[in-house]
Amino acid sequence: MRLPLALVANLRPLNAGFRKRHSIHNGVTKTSLLSSHNICSRADRKWIKPAGFDTGVKTYNSLTKQLEHLVLAQERIATWYSCGPTVYDHAHLGHACSYVRFDILQRILSRIFEINVIHVMVITDIDDKIIQSSIENISHAVLARMHEEEFKRDMQALRVIPPSVYMRVTDNIPQIVAFIQRIIGNGHAYVTSQGNVYFDTQSIGNRYGKLVNIGGIVGKMVAQDKRDLRDFALWKASKPHEPHWESPWGQGRPGWHIECSTIASSVFGSQLDIHSGGIDLAFPHHENEIAQSEAYHQCEQWGNYFLHSGHLHLKGSMEKMSKSLKNYVTIKDFLKSYTANEFRVFCLLTRYRSAIEYSDASMNGARSTLSTISSFYHNAQAYMQGHLQCQPVEEGILWERLSVTQSIIRKALADDFDTPKAVDAIMSLIYHGNCQLQPTTKVVGPRSPAVFGAILSYVREIMDVFGVDLLDTKEVNDSSGVLNNVLEELVHFRRKVRNFALSVEDRATQDPHTASEIQKSHLRPDREPLLKACDALRNNLAPLGVQIKDRGIDSTWEITRSVETRKK
Repeated sequence: MRLPLALVANLRPLNAGFRKRHSIHNGVTKTSLLSSHNICSRADRKWIKPAGFDTGVKTYNSLTKQLEHLVLAQERIATWYSCGPTVYDHAHLGHACSYVRFDILQRILSRIFEINVIHVMVITDIDDKIIQSSIENISHAVLARMHEEEFKRDMQALRVIPPSVYMRVTDNIPQIVAFIQRIIGNGHAYVTSQGNVYFDTQSIGNRYGKLVNIGGIVGKMVAQDKRDLRDFALWKASKPHEPHWESPWGQGRPGWHIECSTIASSVFGSQLDIHSGGIDLAFPHHENEIAQSEAYHQCEQWGNYFLHSGHLHLKGSMEKMSKSLKNYVTIKDFLKSYTANEFRVFCLLTRYRSAIEYSDASMNGARSTLSTISSFYHNAQAYMQGHLQCQPVEEGILWERLSVTQSIIRKALADDFDTPKAVDAIMSLIYHGNCQLQPTTKVVGPRSPAVFGAILSYVREIMDVFGVDLLDTKEVNDSSGVLNNVLEELVHFRRKVRNFALSVEDRATQDPHTASEIQKSHLRPDREPLLKACDALRNNLAPLGVQIKDRGIDSTWEITRSVETRKK
């Protein structure tokens, strides 16, 4: 639900001890706020700890450069704004890394700490790059809409939960104009003779620079109508043949930064719990958002927590993946070689605010981790179903390891969403589980399926929290139910043929779990072609994404990602 801009109540004064200054520049009257000391002290940027609901989570706040308790204005409700894409081209893996990482954080808050996340994302559908990328017979609006839909499909393919609402810049031009007018009225922006509107950074003194300490830098005029090096555009006068909208300052379009301040304020008002984005957006984009929003609302602190994700680097390079550097991999191309599950595990293996290196080796590491988890999952299921015989299980050890793992993971996720530590705990639990799943050819002692059922439920639940689908239903498509039934019948038929070839039926009463020995020493020559055909079927299905495991006289199967597809 969108809140009208006018309905912003209980606003606090900017800062005590300020006085107004009036001056004239290029025929334009300028009103600004100055402290009694002409420039604010560093203390004016001090972070104000919010009052409200403590989530029990600590997170790194870019405003303070340290871990802070995550405190929400409303109980169990987190207002969250994120900068969406500028839709002029295909989204690439650098974008995906940031969006997937923050999707994981939101899932953790929602599922582990029971926080209702209200997430708003803006789609920048008017921009210099969009205008430049539009070609003959395709308008900027159509081009932007095409790439917006492609971006949404990419996010769906990566299992990123959509925000509560996507909002487009071009749908909010009247709100943006009104937002700029109020900033001008509050004395923090000026209109130039050329029809541009700039934010007056000098009007807020040393308050400019909450994310990056630049408050003391004062530059000379570097543009035809800009007063200060740090001043930035709120409204750009239109150039010939450019799309434009009407405003009190003439035809033009919004600056990049103002769109986010306006749209976030239109939904959340004068207070925002969490603002997220890639670290490259901290300055100038987020810095300018803060300046605009606090100038508009006349408040001391608009956003309480700024969370930034680290860059995605290519192996051997310290440069981020970006279109400008032409070193990017599109999401669509990436998903031809790897799965969404594998990419999520890749993201989980580093802290969300750390830089991350992309390479075949790092992706193979993620694939190996996921394979270990999936293999344990299917082996434990086989044990529970009675298809895998093991030595007696030490249940007490496994129950204890499960309890310890649950405690470790909750503490890790409460500590700035430490997913690498959480994954390590899962892998340790799986290691202890595998130690108990040592197959034997003889039925010995009582079975202990319950403890493995509890472990499987927890592993599946926590991986689902991270957005990793161990059942891999996305990879199979909508006909997975039919496919599963067909495979079940196929494996059942193969099992009967294989057992006949091994002459197992003749010796089942003696020892039902000695098929391998029978194969070695009792195989009848006339049945050898049948056994080879069964083995060939198993081997041929593996690269197609179906893995059959022979367990004595029984066989189990699972659907995996096609090896050949991965190598393309």
